[in-house]
Amino acid sequence: MNITYTARKVNLRDNFKERVEKKLSKFKKIFSDEAVAHVVVTLEKNRQTVEITIRDNRMVYRAESTQSEMNDALDRVIDILTRQIRKNKTRLEKRIKSGGIEALTAELPAQENEEPEEEYQVVRKKQILVKPITVEEAILEMNMINHDFYMFINAETDEVNVVYKRANGNYGVLEPARD
Repeated sequence: MNITYTARKVNLRDNFKERVEKKLSKFKKIFSDEAVAHVVVTLEKNRQTVEITIRDNRMVYRAESTQSEMNDALDRVIDILTRQIRKNKTRLEKRIKSGGIEALTAELPAQENEEPEEEYQVVRKKQILVKPITVEEAILEMNMINHDFYMFINAETDEVNVVYKRANGNYGVLEPARD
């Protein structure tokens, strides 16, 4: 697994990078050698945010945690990633090395409040009229209908995009991309 680091307003020490590599090494059995993990560490005031995004075979796993200590945030992110993998274990087995996922889930203690595996169920389908508008207009329309996301055709690119409200109150745009 290739690991890249981005540090924002903080200098990453070698011992933190070693700790990241050690924590991510338990996922080696699950992901291919071409997997890429991107670790972003941000320091804002007394809060440290660690974000890890793992991309492998068109699958994306992402987790983020903000804590007062960088190592605590890293531990929390690894726990979140592990839970994501465990929760989607049967679906993932079809796409990745089945032996690796079994080994990972076997070494983890079962959690008491763990939800049983369930099938995804679509309970509603809705057709919406999409029209060419700018990103700013899409954000305005999203806020007017009081939703957290809004799908539209970007007037600049003529592609379907989605604007969404981020947890920190800012906005993001999802744009289609090909591998």
